[in-house]
Amino acid sequence: MFQLPPERQPVIIAARRSAIGRAGGMFRDLEVQDLAAPVLRAALADTPITPDQIDDVILGNAAGPGGNIARLSALTAWGQVTVPGVTTDRQCGAGLEAVIHACRLVQAGAGEVFVAGGVESHSRKPHRALPSETGSIPYDRARFSPDSIGDPEMIEAADSVARTYAITRARQDAYALQSHNRAFTARDAGVFEAEIAAVKGQATDECPRRDLTLERLARLRPTASGGTVTVANACPLNDGAAAVVVTSAARARVLGYTCALAFEDAAAAGVDPNLLGIGPVAATRKLLAKRPDLALKHLTHLEFNEAFAAQVLASLDELNLPATLPNPEGGALALGHPFGASGAILITRLFSQLIRTQAPDHALAMAMIGIGGGQGLTAAFRPISL
Repeated sequence: MFQLPPERQPVIIAARRSAIGRAGGMFRDLEVQDLAAPVLRAALADTPITPDQIDDVILGNAAGPGGNIARLSALTAWGQVTVPGVTTDRQCGAGLEAVIHACRLVQAGAGEVFVAGGVESHSRKPHRALPSETGSIPYDRARFSPDSIGDPEMIEAADSVARTYAITRARQDAYALQSHNRAFTARDAGVFEAEIAAVKGQATDECPRRDLTLERLARLRPTASGGTVTVANACPLNDGAAAVVVTSAARARVLGYTCALAFEDAAAAGVDPNLLGIGPVAATRKLLAKRPDLALKHLTHLEFNEAFAAQVLASLDELNLPATLPNPEGGALALGHPFGASGAILITRLFSQLIRTQAPDHALAMAMIGIGGGQGLTAAFRPISL
């Protein structure tokens, strides 16, 4: 196991998220900064740290509206003009990238207190258009890859992954049902209550469905002719935010903490954009190549962003991991996938599983996410005693 001196060991001491709303649902009237600000406040309020002690706020965002959303959200949260902010965009991996970036800054000695995470409002996503000689040409999303390589829509890419890696419709539907059932079991048990910060009075995830059965799932038509991806084994479109407080182990100890979620390492990797959902496989293998002590045989907790059941199952097969391991309390197929926030939501879920429940120090956790344009991002964490 690699060890850093306490003043350079990044740890997460607080983690909060909003409930996840359906696009056009309970958060439809909230601007993105008004969705992020309550979550930022809640995460920091879980610590003895005051806003003037924050070195930087780092937030991921993918769909817009553009500008420096982190700075805007920090000003909205605290009104503290001295708190800086920077916004990252690794599309679906933006929130996880923001947390990794904060951890790297602690490792580098560039600061001691960072609030990092992500926010997305699909409901408030701006309409986009390119100028042309005849007016304007509307478009829905940013380009991920040049036409010479291929820039498929997400569902098209998910169907390609299913065909290439022989992921059947039946497996996809069964995995989606598992996600919904786990999410409802966790919600009924109050598992999410400690991590959700109420926004606009809302503190319950909007998308999990209790009425799903394999029979009902099997009756749904694929979204593309000849495909196997349906609206039920694909994630919904969502609004949500998440934030964590990152500091050094030394600072956490001074603040009175006896345990924290320690950042071990992370890796990003690129894959064929036409099979973009398989990105976590390349990222995980890259991470393991430089950190063999993080071997998957020791993995006890895994949060994997469920954009599509097909890409989750294909990635798990390639990594030789069981489909029962990830997301024990449900994933994005049930809870939702607010693009720029989803990676930070994975960390918030791990924090609940490992720190709020006081998991043993020997636990090893990973967060994995596939990214539009053919990328993957994997980060590893352990609970540590301070």
